[in-house]
Amino acid sequence: MSPRTQVVRGRGLSWRAISILLVGIGLAVLVGANAHLVYVALKSQPDCVPHVKQTGDSRAYTAAGSAC
Repeated sequence: MSPRTQVVRGRGLSWRAISILLVGIGLAVLVGANAHLVYVALKSQPDCVPHVKQTGDSRAYTAAGSAC
């Protein structure tokens, strides 16, 4: 066997280990992104927005119920 055709085993990571590592990293990113979205959704409180308070005008958009 020539030195080119010899395969060195036992030193590098196997394809299975690399695949498991990549899937783990992907899941960690996914969980982290979702946790960040939940955090931002719970911490952000929108202020009262001024809106048109007219009655009888069906063409204007108004708030369903004012919380201010």
